[in-house]
Amino acid sequence: MSDEKFKFDLPIDSPVEPIRLQAEDKLKFRCHKGVSCWNACCSKANVTLTPYDIIRLKQHLGTTTTEVLKNHTVPFELDAGSMPGIKLRTDNDGACLFMTDEGCSVYENRPTACRYYPSGLLSMRAIDKNIDERSFLLIKEDHCKGHDEDQIQTVQEYRENQGVVDYDDYNREWYVIVLKKRSTGPTIGKPSEMSLQLFFMASYDMDRFRRFVTSDSFRKTYNLGDGFYQVVESDDLALMQFGFKLMRQVLYGELSIPEVEGAWEKRSQEREEILKMRKEIEVMEHDKNKEEELAATILGET
Repeated sequence: MSDEKFKFDLPIDSPVEPIRLQAEDKLKFRCHKGVSCWNACCSKANVTLTPYDIIRLKQHLGTTTTEVLKNHTVPFELDAGSMPGIKLRTDNDGACLFMTDEGCSVYENRPTACRYYPSGLLSMRAIDKNIDERSFLLIKEDHCKGHDEDQIQTVQEYRENQGVVDYDDYNREWYVIVLKKRSTGPTIGKPSEMSLQLFFMASYDMDRFRRFVTSDSFRKTYNLGDGFYQVVESDDLALMQFGFKLMRQVLYGELSIPEVEGAWEKRSQEREEILKMRKEIEVMEHDKNKEEELAATILGET
């Protein structure tokens, strides 16, 4: 049975075929300001961002996730089914906007893909399984002189030194959500527009998602205690992890969030009443316009 794969996450596009590695495999590489290719990998950046990346950038920049998305990212489609993704915004030449002569201006909170380079994460999920298997990728490009350095370490040691282990752990459930969506193909089980909007908000725009989760309508729909709302009011990580659960419930029917009994039926009835009222208003407006047109015609003839 075939596997679904996510993600070939390297910060640059490259024609070089990657090498597949395991965590215990050796990696000969070191990047530092003294190498002749310093900043080269940032000058043609193609960095896909994860939910945890956005939270770290928000914290570093001291702003909101909404502003991070607006000022520092561009949208793209993760798959053929229009699953929304985001990449770092670049200048007209393709250079990362966070790049400076001294290096990365957000280095302490740089994205997952940047931490991995020149390696990358390959997460695979067999179609008949609910968990993913991980391996890693290595790409050796002629311009990158970090491969000529003497430092040798395992892929796992490199991940730990780059601080990417926590990033992967925080994002792991999100990877599985995307992999599961890919396994459905572009048309089978295609999410609705509302579901895609929820995926974008819960994945990337944590501050807007917080307003949604703490709204009166949400509280009336899901049976969550006061303690839950006290936590998600200020804890971005807790909110992100709850968003993963909500996406699985909405997209795949994996019921893990208790719903208020009868809430959906009540909301459906309210929607029907609202739609009926809108229809009546539209009819009234239509009749009113017709009457005004008729009056104008008659008065214009006299």
